[in-house]
Amino acid sequence: MTEKETGQGGTPTMHTVDARSLRGLAHPLRMRLLTALREFGPATASGLADRLGESSGATSYHLRQLASYGFVEDDPERGKGRERWWRAVHGGMAFDHSADFLRDPDPEIRGAMEVVLHESATRHAQELNTWLGTTHEWPKEWVRSSDLSDFKMLLTPELALEMAEKVHELIESYWGRVPEGTEGSALVRTHLHVFPRPTE
Repeated sequence: MTEKETGQGGTPTMHTVDARSLRGLAHPLRMRLLTALREFGPATASGLADRLGESSGATSYHLRQLASYGFVEDDPERGKGRERWWRAVHGGMAFDHSADFLRDPDPEIRGAMEVVLHESATRHAQELNTWLGTTHEWPKEWVRSSDLSDFKMLLTPELALEMAEKVHELIESYWGRVPEGTEGSALVRTHLHVFPRPTE
């Protein structure tokens, strides 16, 4: 699993999630806070509370927890007086497949990974449904360039991994091609789901 956000057109810095940081990430609100900071840039706890429909006390607490695990940090250039601004430390995160968190002997680690995966899947579905519900508000060029496809094929685990890696490489080849502020440009979300199903 890999999640990468970039609003600047460049290649995002990546954070490899280990067992310790996985525990710190595995909370629905923390994942939403981190996503908001990566997508929309630095913000205060109260600003994030307004955006996410949460209390500023809750967002402040969970931002401090994210900071303790190295996901977010203070943005001193923006803070004025007692106002505390936060920013994401990295542009994305990756999970080491060799760690196999879903099969870890520690049930806490397995549970944490399940939370992260299900929250990511929920966010993907929400983003897609938002697009489908607002398609009429976009120019026809964007509607024509959007895509909602699914494919079924017989593969081995090795070939499935090879395919996913090639798709990642293709997507990453488009980073940095559009300068910030280019007329007609928009942030584009691309979701990739690769998983096996029974053949019977």
